[in-house]
Amino acid sequence: MAHAQRLDDDLFLIDTQYNETPQTIGVFLLTGERPALIETGPAARVETVLDGVRDAGLDPAALQAVAVTHIHLDHAAATGELVRRFPHLEVYVHPVGAPHLADPARLLASARRLYGAALEQLFGQVIPVPAGRLRTLADGARVRLGDRTLVALDTPGHARHHLVYHDQTSGDMFTGDAAGVALPGAHYVRPPTPPPEIDLPAWDATIARLRALRPRRLLLTHFGPHAWTDELFAQLHDRLHALAGVVEHALADGLDEDAVVARVQRWLLDDIRTHHGAEAAGRFEVIMSTRLSVLGLIRYLRTGRDG
Repeated sequence: MAHAQRLDDDLFLIDTQYNETPQTIGVFLLTGERPALIETGPAARVETVLDGVRDAGLDPAALQAVAVTHIHLDHAAATGELVRRFPHLEVYVHPVGAPHLADPARLLASARRLYGAALEQLFGQVIPVPAGRLRTLADGARVRLGDRTLVALDTPGHARHHLVYHDQTSGDMFTGDAAGVALPGAHYVRPPTPPPEIDLPAWDATIARLRALRPRRLLLTHFGPHAWTDELFAQLHDRLHALAGVVEHALADGLDEDAVVARVQRWLLDDIRTHHGAEAAGRFEVIMSTRLSVLGLIRYLRTGRDG
C-alpha cells in the first residue's frame, strides 16, 4: 500500500517505490479545486501512484491535470496510461517535450540504448498521450493546479525540455531534475547528467535563475522537500563542475569508457561517504547510475560544448 506524505494541507508526496527502492522517485499531488499530479513516475509504478492518491483521501477519477517537469521516463512514463484511464486529464509539458509524449517512439528508442532489456521492467509500457490532451507551457506561463497558481520556468541544462513549476505565493518550487538529486536527512546534492542533452552553461544559468528567485522550499522528484535552498544550489553548481572535471581528466588520460566510469565511481563514492554516508550510495545509483551520468558528460565534452 502506498503512503502519501502530507507536506501541506493541499500537498502530498507519493513515493513510487521505484525499482522496489524507497525515496528514489516521488510524485506530488495537489488537492483542492483542480486536483493535479506533478510528475507521474514510471508506468510500471502507476498503481502505486494511484494508491497514494487514494491514501491522500482523493478518488483518482477526480484528478483534473498532470504536469511533468520533463519527458524522461522516470518523470513522465506513466502519463499516457493515466490519460487512458482518465481521458479528461489535461497534460502540461514543455513545447519541446510535447511531441514525444504524443509519439514516444524516438524517446523509447533513445532510452532503450541506455537501459537495454531492462527498459520495460523499470519503466513499464509507455503509451502515447492523445495530442488533444497536451497543453504546452512557455516560459513564464501560469497554470492552475490544485488551489495554486504556478509559474512555469524554462530551465534547460539537464534537458532542453525541462520546466520548473514555481509557486510564488508559498515559495515552493517543483524542480524536477534542475536542482539535482538530494535525499532526505542530509545536505548533499548530486547532479544527474544522462545523455543526450547535458549543457553545463545552460545549467549554470538555470541554477543562477532559480537561486535568484529565493524559493522557500525545493520539492525534488528525487527526492522530497528541502529547505536548505541556497546551499543546495551552491553545492549543485560546484559538484556539477567537479564531476565534469573528473570525466574530462579521465578522458585526457586516455581512459576508455569503462575505465572512466570506474574512476568516477570511486570519486563519487568517496564524495558520498564524506558528505552523506555510505548507505546513500545505493539509492543514488538507483536514481541515476554512474554509467549514465558519465555517458552524458562524455557526450557533452566531446560534442555539446561546441554545439
